[in-house]
Amino acid sequence: MSIWRVLLSIFLPPLAVFDKGCGSIVIVFLLTLAGWVPGIIGALVILNNPKYNR
Repeated sequence: MSIWRVLLSIFLPPLAVFDKGCGSIVIVFLLTLAGWVPGIIGALVILNNPKYNR
């Protein structure tokens, strides 16, 4: 995970997981709507999950 991905997940969490699939985008978007911090945490968890790394 690059520093750009981390910064993007802090400022725009749904865009950080854009290439991880539609489900990930929806989950992070809903978490971001619920609150900014849950969106960041969700994005970082998805980015650090080895299952989604290609």
